[in-house]
Amino acid sequence: MDELLSAVDGHVVDGHAVLGIAAVALTMALSPGPNMIYLVSRSIAQGRRAGLVSLTGVASAFLVYLVAVTAGVAAVFSVVPALYTAIKLAGAGYLLWLAWKAVKPGGAAVFAPQALPPDPPRKLFAMGFLTCLLNPKIVIVYLSLLPQFVAPERGHVAAQSLVLGLVQIVIAVTVNGLIAVGAGSIATFLGRRPTWLRIQRYAMGTVLAGLALHIATDRAKAVAA
Repeated sequence: MDELLSAVDGHVVDGHAVLGIAAVALTMALSPGPNMIYLVSRSIAQGRRAGLVSLTGVASAFLVYLVAVTAGVAAVFSVVPALYTAIKLAGAGYLLWLAWKAVKPGGAAVFAPQALPPDPPRKLFAMGFLTCLLNPKIVIVYLSLLPQFVAPERGHVAAQSLVLGLVQIVIAVTVNGLIAVGAGSIATFLGRRPTWLRIQRYAMGTVLAGLALHIATDRAKAVAA
């Protein structure tokens, strides 16, 4: 607890590190991916409340990753780099599949209304949780990017990881929450403008494909926090 209080007081976590992870979190949250697609689809099909319930599942998965990184799980991937590479390639393949679904003939855009059967709150939470837990973008953030903002020479490595992870979670949940709440209005706006909806679909596919290629070709290794 003393370590955490020290970090919060600014004696451990460097301000540049906080700004760095905040920029990463904002970029990731704004780029289309599994979390955004699921939250938007649920908000449009079932209403804002369903989107926000799904968001609680997403937030819970963030916390699971944060606990894992704080406990030093990233060290396992540093020792067994092949495992980390396999996870990266699987994630890149998944993003490419999502990109293809977006740009193929008849593909759906993020904000395109879809007929989905209503799900109970428990399933909304569970699906939000699993979608985020298996999201390759989040794997990369927590196992490769976040540890690089930790400065071992400052000490309290676990506390640094915890604080930086909380910064990421606050930003990601805020952005995703705003998207979930506004999904219906955005879908209505785009629905009246087919050209914009088509542009949004191809833009999503391009971003997903670019992210997939970046992940697949990135030679950065998992960094033990």
